[in-house]
Parts: sequence; structure tokens; C-alpha cells
Amino acid sequence: MHSTQIAANKSKLLATNTESSGFEGFQFTGSVRPGTISERRHVPDHISKPDYADHPEGFPQLEFETKGNLIVNTPEEIEKIRAVSRIGVEILAIAGNFARPGVSTDEIDALIHEEIIERGCYPSPFNYNNFPKSCCTSVNEIICHGIPDSRVLLDGDILNVDICVYQNGYHTDLNETWLIGNVDKESKHLVQTTYEALELAIAKCRPGVLYRDVGNVISKHANKEGFSVVRAFCGHGVGRVLHGSPNVPHYKGNRGRGVMKAGHIFTIEPMINAGSWKDKMWPDQWTSSTIDGKRSAQFEHTILITETGNEVLTRRVQGSYIDRFFD
Repeated sequence: MHSTQIAANKSKLLATNTESSGFEGFQFTGSVRPGTISERRHVPDHISKPDYADHPEGFPQLEFETKGNLIVNTPEEIEKIRAVSRIGVEILAIAGNFARPGVSTDEIDALIHEEIIERGCYPSPFNYNNFPKSCCTSVNEIICHGIPDSRVLLDGDILNVDICVYQNGYHTDLNETWLIGNVDKESKHLVQTTYEALELAIAKCRPGVLYRDVGNVISKHANKEGFSVVRAFCGHGVGRVLHGSPNVPHYKGNRGRGVMKAGHIFTIEPMINAGSWKDKMWPDQWTSSTIDGKRSAQFEHTILITETGNEVLTRRVQGSYIDRFFD
């Protein structure tokens, strides 16, 4: 999930279809439509929860109190974030194996919720500013923050699943875009370019690098391949809070502040579009789509800055995304 525009999303209209809950007359930009949203899932009392979990509006008080603080994590804190990140990697891989034509995004959310709870953790998106589900599922032209619902995945879709996990007082955040069935060549190119852009950006991360320089690397690669970079959402600090400092914009010429230092932990999560970089928000005040209905892809890692470079805390244990989805 992302830091920009989240704070405004406190009063949610949970869409069940295009004829109700605020979607009357809304001009969709592509083919994706909202489905039925199931009831909120249960989190057992024994699960340790972040401060917003039981708040009536899902308000993240600690995040508000620490806004602007660029945290240098201690070795003990780093190990806790490393541990919860390993859990996140495991669960995202399980969900990826489950996603296929005929499966609904609500079923994917149910699986992720159950897997997180089974491990004694909390699904960080759940009730964050009243978000109603345990992950984000963004199909085709949806850039990010899609709400899992009854929509069934179709052959040829691309699907981004964004999960965040909370354990022992610390969050992790990661996502991937998956190919569902037989995907067209242009969409594969978009997905692979987005993956490559994230990897190139990570390779630049080390002490002394300006956070704003990340966007130059991502934009250079995306633009070279004929794509554009979304500007409305950015990477962010993660750990004690789900969204903290620094903000990490993904586009060139941004005004991101701060310098990377050992102990910083943050996400890089470029959203790259086949057409225009501009977005359009759905009436649910969460789902962001491309302005022209063309497809969008995204990948995300949680990254630790070390004394000599970086450690990707959410890296797959074996192989890589490209190994799995591309020949």
C-alpha cells in the first residue's frame, strides 16, 4: 500500500455494483467493474493488532504522531522486520500459486487472511483508514488499492496483489503483478518492464543516495520501453508504522526529501502504465484506475539500507518473479 492520498480515505463507500453505493453515473475508464464485497473477516482476540485495528475509523494514531520522522532502526528492530518480511514472502507466494482464471479476488483475500492469521499475525491493510479487506487486488487498468470482491479473474488478465503483515509491533509491505492465463505480448512487456525498473532502482540504494534519485532510475527505464510512471502514489518508510517517512516518489524530477542511511527501511513500489501516467479515483475512494483505461503493473519490495549497500527483506527465498512467469 502507499502513503499518498491514504489520509483522505476515511469515509468509505463500499461498492457492491455499478448501480449502488455511489457508482451511479460514474464513467469507468476501462472494462473492470466493482463486484460484491463480502462481510469483513474475523481476527481472533489473541492476535496482536496495530493501533488502528479496533478504531471506528481505522485511524493510525502512531503514524500520525511520528509523521516526518526518518527512523534509523536498531538491530533488534531490523530483525523483527526481517522476520515478518519472511512471512510476507511466504504468503504472497501461496496466493500467487492460487490465482488463476475462475478464482475471485475475494477468494484470494480470504486465503491471504487465513494464512496470516494462522501464523499469528495481523493483515495490516484490514481496517487501515477503514479499508475493508486484508489485501489489495488490482486488475488490468486498476493501478492500486483495488478492493477484493466477487469479480472472477479472466484468462488474459494481469493481477497485482499487495499484502502487508504485522507481527510483534512491526509491519512489512510487498506486492507482485501476476499473469493470469494467456496474457498478450504488450501486457507481458509492461509487467516485465515494471519488474526490471524496481530491480534497477534497488541496485542504486546505498548510504548517501538521495531518495529523489530513485525516481530518475525508474522513469528512465520505463520511458525507454514506451511506458509512463504514476505520480499520485509513492514508496514509504515501513516498520513501526505501515506508512512513514521517507516518501519515495517513482518519477523523475520529483521533490522527494532525505538521504539514505544505514538502518533506514522503506518500500519502492513503482506503478507503470501502458498509456498516460494520470489516474482516476473510483467513488469508493480507494480504487485508482488509469485515466485512459490502459493497463498498469506494479512490484514492491521492503528494503533495508546497510552500511555497504542494501538488503531486500522481501526477496523470494528461491528464484525470482521472472523465473516463475517468464521463459
